Amino acid sequence: MAPRQQPSIRQRRFGAELRRLREAAGMAAPAAATRLGADRTMISNIESGRFGISEERLRRLASIYECNDPDLIDALATMTGGRPKGWWDEYQGKIPPDFLDVAELEYHATSLRTLQTAHIPGIFQTEDHARALFDLFVPALPRLEVELRVAQRLGRHTVVADSPRVPYVGYVHEAALRMRIGGRHVAKAQLNRLLEESERDNVRLLVIPFTAEGFPMAGDTVMYASAPNPHLDTVQVDSPIGAVFFDSPTHLANFRTRLDLVEQVALNPRKSRDLLLEIIGDL
Repeated sequence: MAPRQQPSIRQRRFGAELRRLREAAGMAAPAAATRLGADRTMISNIESGRFGISEERLRRLASIYECNDPDLIDALATMTGGRPKGWWDEYQGKIPPDFLDVAELEYHATSLRTLQTAHIPGIFQTEDHARALFDLFVPALPRLEVELRVAQRLGRHTVVADSPRVPYVGYVHEAALRMRIGGRHVAKAQLNRLLEESERDNVRLLVIPFTAEGFPMAGDTVMYASAPNPHLDTVQVDSPIGAVFFDSPTHLANFRTRLDLVEQVALNPRKSRDLLLEIIGDL
């Protein structure tokens, strides 16, 4: 199998979990390759996401590592073999790769929780809002790249709108709702769109009001993508240099706790809608 030039975060996530299984078994990579009957470099290449692996070999490795979690093995098995093309692949090489990684994580997630303190959730952004946001970049982005980023961002909406619809919980700070990105008319249209999306059965929009006395991760943009098996969950955090991903059991547990604490200071769905309506009225 030819090596991948740029493994996606999902492919790297698969390799990271295999590495954890191997390390839990106390086995070195060359020894695992010998037991598998493969080249001694194959294990490290699989664990880095550079090489794929068949379901048969995955199950053999799980046996070699004495993994006794059949649900985890079955979940890993769905990530083996040839990777099917996703809608986001048409943007490969045209926009930053972490944009595609986020879209792929959302597509394969069984549920999503996000926290935004300065931005409207990307999944719900209107075309005008997204374009105005990308136009704020310094130095300015080329016009073609702006339009490609906007189109890709609009495509992400399918995870909550199309069947099967992913359950989504979004924590959004009042500050993000009151910023008039693109001007008053664009901002008002964006908030009306957010109000409509909050009515979906699979969407819970919870606003963190200015009156909240503080909460973990204030100022951060976070996405927690749940997987079919909790061992395969992934967290994405925005940073000035792009998306940063976390998948260690300790990090995952900490982010779940932090998001639970955020929910404690957020308004319930009804009060969140009331505040959203109030902000729309102010426009």
